[in-house]
Amino acid sequence: MAEIVLGLATSHGPMLVTEVSAWGLRLAADRAQQHPWRGRHWSFDALVGERADENLDAQSHADEQEARRRRCLTAIETLADRFAAARVDVALIVGNDQEEMFDARLTPAFALYCGATIPNHELSPARLAALPPGIDVAVPGYIPSGGADYAGAPDLACQLGAALTAAGFDIAVMHDAPKDETPHAFGFVYRHLMRDRPVPSILLLINTFYPPNQPPAARCVALGKALSAAIADWPADLRVAVIASGGLSHFVIDEALDHQVLDAILGGEAEVLGSLDEATLQSGSSEIKNWLPVARALETTALKPELIDYVPCYRSAAGTGNAMGFVAWTEMAV
Repeated sequence: MAEIVLGLATSHGPMLVTEVSAWGLRLAADRAQQHPWRGRHWSFDALVGERADENLDAQSHADEQEARRRRCLTAIETLADRFAAARVDVALIVGNDQEEMFDARLTPAFALYCGATIPNHELSPARLAALPPGIDVAVPGYIPSGGADYAGAPDLACQLGAALTAAGFDIAVMHDAPKDETPHAFGFVYRHLMRDRPVPSILLLINTFYPPNQPPAARCVALGKALSAAIADWPADLRVAVIASGGLSHFVIDEALDHQVLDAILGGEAEVLGSLDEATLQSGSSEIKNWLPVARALETTALKPELIDYVPCYRSAAGTGNAMGFVAWTEMAV
């Protein structure tokens, strides 16, 4: 019988895999966009005015950014150490796609990769050139030099697909990748939490970003309960890790939202997060939905959650940036 022996949840944004000197490359996009934040859309200048009393200028100073980056790197190393110590046989990774594996022609709400090989190939020069400033320089943080092919777990993935379908979830199943590009949500896990020595894995993708078929938070929570039941039914004697990749709030940081999520997870109350307002879970903050099924699945085990760190990484007085969160579920919180 398979057993979940480890849970991990991590942010994965470009600010984690680039030097502080590159963080400002995203400021032009920050200034140009309308940002969803606390249920409304805001211009950059309006956010600066609204958040004037939060001292975000100081929090986005280069010295403070460097200190926070170092905290993030320490937290990532801690998660990687926990992964190595768990001696995992197979990992189920929950993440999202940002038109990397899919595109506007096909955007499934939930998708499961059941292939034997997971391709994470280097981007073509044309694809790389099309990436926005600040995103292009982050690519080596997700794709190793020369690219890589990782081992899937097709038999287990197909069993999981059947179980989730029986539980009432409409899952798109892939036996081959639409493109030879693994979404960075997963590439981050392979490169940093698994230190480029990945175990066989299953990719479960949630469409957090793109209307009209974004699964609501309650559906993502319910998915977690179904995942734990499906894994428990695997007949093989396997040590399983369940990993969430994404979040926390961005591209405008909302620390109140992040603490609401973290407090519920650490308190073993992921179910209540199903009532989160969908208007708050938009843009990058939508990736919080990748954490919800993992947190709910881990609540069915004896594993205990531990907050490794929470680090809001600001890049402007408007509050743009990425709040980074790192959580581990182990047999005993350290």
